[in-house]
Amino acid sequence: MTEADLIIPELIIEPGRSEKNYWKDLWHYRELFYILSWRDIKVRYKQTVIGATWGVIRPLLTMIIFTFVFGKLGNLDHKGAAPYPILVFAGLLPWQFFSSALSEASNSLIVNSNLITKIYFPRLIIPASSIIVSLVDLGITFVLLLLVMIFFRFVPPIQILFLPVFVLMAFMISFGVGLYTTALNVKYRDFRYIIPFIVQLGIYVTPVGYSSTIVTQKYSEQMRFWYSLNPMVGIIDGFRWCIIGEPLYWPGLLLSVAVILLFLWIGVCYFRKTEKSFADNI
Repeated sequence: MTEADLIIPELIIEPGRSEKNYWKDLWHYRELFYILSWRDIKVRYKQTVIGATWGVIRPLLTMIIFTFVFGKLGNLDHKGAAPYPILVFAGLLPWQFFSSALSEASNSLIVNSNLITKIYFPRLIIPASSIIVSLVDLGITFVLLLLVMIFFRFVPPIQILFLPVFVLMAFMISFGVGLYTTALNVKYRDFRYIIPFIVQLGIYVTPVGYSSTIVTQKYSEQMRFWYSLNPMVGIIDGFRWCIIGEPLYWPGLLLSVAVILLFLWIGVCYFRKTEKSFADNI
């Protein structure tokens, strides 16, 4: 072992240093991000009876229920080029990622309270790493979607190559809202009971089990535009454009993108504003 191997990175503690170097520290502590992400993934799949199978069972059962409730009972089958179960599955992909990521991120600081009270690192790493688990779930669900496509002999259009763009949008809204809710959860512990309610309600006000074109048909195109204030509307429309070739409503997509950026900005600003008090409140 040489002297170079014994060199320990210098840690300088001075007033205001963490503020000036916060974004540099995010890169400096990137290994902690990898470690926390890998730990959460192993905990999710290693110490469970069902394991990764749950990532298959949940969307499959949800697709079957939604196809029956919205497609058969609700008569919302749009009779498009793609089979209705694939339309539902294309909406489930981003919604289940968002709901899972929001739940994980909102509780991430409380779960990792032992780290927050003992050592310094950019706290932004914790909610960001917790969302990685939901990305793994998204990958598993996407493979299941491909199997469903093979079953129905459906070939996706060429624009499926743009799917990563909408995955990034789903990550941004999950991260932005997750940062805001996890900061609130540290200060107001009963806030964790509100998140499941929001997720449960949101699936019915978001076009998961039906196409957003229904809004135009039953109301008006203007109503569909304001409906896109729900950022998940634009994301789900984007997923369906990529997966089944459903026409993309560009005004609504642009509105959803603006709302996503707004939530991301609010989430980061509020998180940074309250970050100093985490160790005291937690």
